[in-house]
Amino acid sequence: MTSPESSPYETVIGLEIHVQLLTVSKMFCGCSVAFGAAPNTQVCPVCLGLPGSLPVINRAAVELGVRTAVALRCEVHAASQFHRKNYYYPDLPKNYQISQYEYMVHPPLATRGALELAMDDAPRRIGIHRVHLEEDTGKLVHAERDGRVVHSLIDYNRSGVPLMEIVTEPDLRSPQEAHLFLGQLRALLQAIGVSSGRLEEGTLRVDANVSLRRPGAELGIRTEVKNMNSLRSVERALAFERDRQRELLDRNQPVIQETRHWDDRREVTFASRSKEEAQDYRYFPEPDLVPVAVIPAQVEATRASLPELPDAKRRRYERRHGLTATDAALVTSSAVMARFFEETLEAFPNPKMVSSWLTGEVVAYLHARGKELEELPITPSHLAELLQLLDRGTISGRTAKDVLVEMLETGVRPQAIVQSRGLVQISDLAALTQVVQEVLSVHPGPVADYRAGKAQALRFLVGQVMAKTQGRANPELATKLLKERLGA
Repeated sequence: MTSPESSPYETVIGLEIHVQLLTVSKMFCGCSVAFGAAPNTQVCPVCLGLPGSLPVINRAAVELGVRTAVALRCEVHAASQFHRKNYYYPDLPKNYQISQYEYMVHPPLATRGALELAMDDAPRRIGIHRVHLEEDTGKLVHAERDGRVVHSLIDYNRSGVPLMEIVTEPDLRSPQEAHLFLGQLRALLQAIGVSSGRLEEGTLRVDANVSLRRPGAELGIRTEVKNMNSLRSVERALAFERDRQRELLDRNQPVIQETRHWDDRREVTFASRSKEEAQDYRYFPEPDLVPVAVIPAQVEATRASLPELPDAKRRRYERRHGLTATDAALVTSSAVMARFFEETLEAFPNPKMVSSWLTGEVVAYLHARGKELEELPITPSHLAELLQLLDRGTISGRTAKDVLVEMLETGVRPQAIVQSRGLVQISDLAALTQVVQEVLSVHPGPVADYRAGKAQALRFLVGQVMAKTQGRANPELATKLLKERLGA
């Protein structure tokens, strides 16, 4: 297989991101959007599409859409129109979805924006083609027996939930860029209070259009990839689809325009249906809804109400706290992470140390257990207390990592863990000298190796001192004592 670096083809990716908005009620009726209710209990004639029912636009959803459009530097249109998107599927009770589409006469809510992608070398501008509002569909639940679907059930609680679709330009050039973009977009949506942005819960859903072309040529035939429920699965799915298309082109076989689903278990995409075009949906203006009017004063008031956005926060962390671009991007990858960082700094004002532990050990723990930071039973003061113990030399770095895991799992304060388990670092000169002497006496081989010029033997001996003290020895003092006894 040709590697991405040596391939004669350029990868072109555009994303369609569906965002569930943080409203109390649905897009066109007063039904609740609360998660977890019994099936088909949060429905009414409007969201069930019963004859004679009429939709009413949710003002809060429009305001959140405008808020997003302003944050993405889009042009917010003074008047936008809802349309009917016609298709037939069991989870769509009206047999059409109320959405918005881009016509010259009837534009969507906003168009022509951008998000700056923080890269290691230089930022890149990723264009936002449009931001529009629509309603969600219902949910199909498939019952299986012996690995086969025997019947399907429909839950219409989700039908009519407010969605915002953000469509990018085809400006992304790799699965890694798509992953980075989605992370930054999610952080933005969280920061401005528009959405929780959780892919695993379905409040942020991503479809991707992928194609290959020779550099400078016209866009190639694209496929649409669906069913990606995490940032990690987005990157893996797009990498698979890129490689699949490259293999077809290398064999002079055509790429078929189609919709493909990602199978996370098998780590492959598979064809599900031919790709529809806009004319297949027979869009026409929704006759039961008036156009949405957004006056310039509302746009300016929205702009003035925005908090510090993640890209500005990232630059401030680099400038004020001396973080690298990579660390600043990680710390601002979510609103929760940025807030946790700043509150930890208030109690332990060492930004580089806080950033290192937060984006290193804490994030590694989260990834290993599939959790989010806000699910942990700790506060920023827990992490600050742990780092104070480490900074004062009360515990060693190795011990601090063990204490961190117990703290993250139980919520117990670090000081209490250290005291209950007797983990205070050994810095007593006499006690540590005795341990060092015992290690040297039972390891004559490494002693001889070190004296013969093999510096790496010292690391082995330090490791033995740490093991003998169960990680409690002060490593700097242990190293110093070993060198003295070895005659260095």
